[in-house]
Amino acid sequence: MQNVLDPTDVEILRLLQQDATLNNKEIAFEIKKSIATVHERIRKLKEQGYIKRIVAILDRKKIDRSLIAFSHVFLKEHTAETLGEFENEVAKFDEVMECFQMTGAYDFILRIATSDMDAYHLFLRHKLATLPNVSTVQSFFVLSETKSETAYPL
Repeated sequence: MQNVLDPTDVEILRLLQQDATLNNKEIAFEIKKSIATVHERIRKLKEQGYIKRIVAILDRKKIDRSLIAFSHVFLKEHTAETLGEFENEVAKFDEVMECFQMTGAYDFILRIATSDMDAYHLFLRHKLATLPNVSTVQSFFVLSETKSETAYPL
């Protein structure tokens, strides 16, 4: 964490990570600051990139995205161009929730959300496996979810 965050900024970020629906008045009450101060702080935190976006976290089972796969992707070539092309193409797929370039044995790990195994199979066969530089995909399926956090400790 950079030194530019003071305790007030940290507390605002903590509160917003837990409940982004809090309005400036509610935050001001919690941290004992004025509404104007909170408004200005949040504006600056957004401007400085600490707050990237504010979203609603949905229940994936209620929106028919029950199956989660973590897929390790191996590429045939590793030039800057081929890595960039893979990232650009995979980012277009609605099923891909996260894409990370990795160190170690595989090149990328993807978190993929589909309705069921049939939908995953169609995604793999007709989207992911059709990308030109993909060599191997090794997938692991989530059986249960013990912890899922979006808030970073501050």
